[in-house]
Amino acid sequence: MPVIAPMPAARPTRVPSQRDGAEDVAAAGTTVDHLTETYRAHYRSLLGLAALLLDDTASCEDVVQEAFIRVHSARKRVRDPEKTLAYLRQTVVNLSRSALRRRILGLKLLSKPMPDMASAEEGAYDLLERDSLIKAMKGLQRRQREVLVLRYFADMTEAQVAETLGISLGSVKAYGSRGIAALRVAMEAPA
Repeated sequence: MPVIAPMPAARPTRVPSQRDGAEDVAAAGTTVDHLTETYRAHYRSLLGLAALLLDDTASCEDVVQEAFIRVHSARKRVRDPEKTLAYLRQTVVNLSRSALRRRILGLKLLSKPMPDMASAEEGAYDLLERDSLIKAMKGLQRRQREVLVLRYFADMTEAQVAETLGISLGSVKAYGSRGIAALRVAMEAPA
């Protein structure tokens, strides 16, 4: 079960005195209104992030909605309202990972593999190129694949990728450059 990123331990917290009122509820975490507005404003980008990691529309919608529910139930842990989107992204990534683990287990239990068919609208050349890219992406290390998907397909900055994955900026750069180099080699190799 995915866990929302831990809160920084160094931030001092204000202990409310008896019952100060509704203002303390907001001070203890992000508000429901702020979370809802963030979710509404970034729903499509969160859905796109899940789609890049899962490639199944129904599962993507489920993951994004589940992420909202999980962050909503833990909203008091989001001390800085500016980090609400980061919490949502991290939860989407974690839930996508869990969904992929369940799929892998399901595929291992199936007697026959499911056919991987492309839509009829795609041209033969595009299909071949897409299939070779997918095959090359599957050959990458998990972190390299996640960094490349978040950086280039989700159009995040390196800092946003680092925050989403919970790794350093230098690691994002290293995983990204190694991933691109590995993709270049895999795509140029004869089929």
